[in-house]
Amino acid sequence: MRADNPSPYTLEGTNTWLVGRNPCWVVDPGPDLPAHADAVAAAAGARGGVGGIVLTHGHLDHAGGVELLRERTGAPAPRRDATALGPLRALATGGHAPDHVVYVAGRVAFTGDAVLGRGSVFVAPGPGALRGYLAALEELRAMDLELLCPGHGPVIADPADRLAAYVEHRLARERALVAALDEGLRGVDEILDRVWADAPATLRAAATITLAAHLGKLEEEGRLPDGVERPVLPSLPTV
Repeated sequence: MRADNPSPYTLEGTNTWLVGRNPCWVVDPGPDLPAHADAVAAAAGARGGVGGIVLTHGHLDHAGGVELLRERTGAPAPRRDATALGPLRALATGGHAPDHVVYVAGRVAFTGDAVLGRGSVFVAPGPGALRGYLAALEELRAMDLELLCPGHGPVIADPADRLAAYVEHRLARERALVAALDEGLRGVDEILDRVWADAPATLRAAATITLAAHLGKLEEEGRLPDGVERPVLPSLPTV
C-alpha cells in the first residue's frame, strides 16, 4: 500500500507491505499520515488483524506512522532487536541507515531503502557502512530470491540482476572517485561535479552524503590520499 508522500527521495511514495493472513505482519507503516494509517488498518483487518509491525529503518517516511497504526489496530510496538518475527527474518544491511534491515519471507525480500524499485539509494557514512552494505547485497544475491518488495517504487521481479546492478553501481562510482582523486581533485564540489555529474540538483545533498561514505571506505582500506576535503553532511528533507 503506497502512502501519499511523493518526493525526489520517496519516488511515488512510501510502500507499506502487509505479509500473510490471520494475522498479517506490517512492514514499514509509512509516514505520519492519518489517511494512510486508516487504509493500512482497514486492509490489515481484512487479513485477520495485525500480528506485529516491523521497520526496515527509522527514517520518518517509513516509521513516522507507527503510533497511528498501533492506535488503530492495537498492534504491539515494533521490536528492533529481533532476528525473526512471524514469517519474517531480518538481515542487517546498514548502508542507507545504520539501523537498516531487510526482511525476508520465503523467497521474497522486503528491502526498505536498501534497494529501490527504481534508481539507486544514498549511503550514509559510518564505520564499515559501505563495506557492510556491499556485503549485505551479496548475501541477498546468494538467497535465490524471487521478488524484491522495495520501500519506494515498483516490485522487482529480477532480484539477481537488480542486486548485481546495485553492487556494480557502487563499485563503478568508487572507480570513478579513485580516478578523480588520482587526477588530483581534492575539493568536495569538484569531486561531486566529476563523479556525480549525473545526479540532478534535487539529489545533490544525497550525493554529498554518499561521497562521505565512499571516502570513509577508501580511508578504512588505506586508499585515501592526503588532503581530501571531507563533506559537511547536509540535512535531508523530512519525508
